[in-house]
Amino acid sequence: MADLVAAGKVCTLGLSEVSEATLKTAHAMHPISALQTEYALWVRDPEQRMLNVCREIGVAFVAYSPLGRGFLFGAIKTEDDLGFEDRRRLFPRFAPEHFAANRPVLDAIEDVVAARGYAAAQVALAWVLGKSDHIVPIPGSKRLTHIEQNAAAIDIEISPTI
Repeated sequence: MADLVAAGKVCTLGLSEVSEATLKTAHAMHPISALQTEYALWVRDPEQRMLNVCREIGVAFVAYSPLGRGFLFGAIKTEDDLGFEDRRRLFPRFAPEHFAANRPVLDAIEDVVAARGYAAAQVALAWVLGKSDHIVPIPGSKRLTHIEQNAAAIDIEISPTI
């Protein structure tokens, strides 16, 4: 990959879903610009070490699914809200027995929404954005109104302790 950068065929290198050791090894071989990993209010694994590693070596952290695959948006409250063919049914966190365990995360977002008048997606994105200046969330959106709402999250300050 470094040869492709040297040849001008690739501008920068990024990795997705790698371990800390792999990121450090790759970065030592050639500078890595970004790491993409799932990160949201209900997927906090990167907080254990990866966010600090990225910050230490100067790698942007690209948080995918910051809206919890729609759950933190408030659109999915029960398994019945997912279509029969919806691939999210394959993820354990969308299993019927886990909805009750995940509900407090959505309740916390809805409390902030009710108190401040924001959209649930804005609160979830503002939380991710507020965790560090080297994090870039990439929410998926199907509608222009959602894209506009998501973009407005950059101006919202949310306590990182939600």
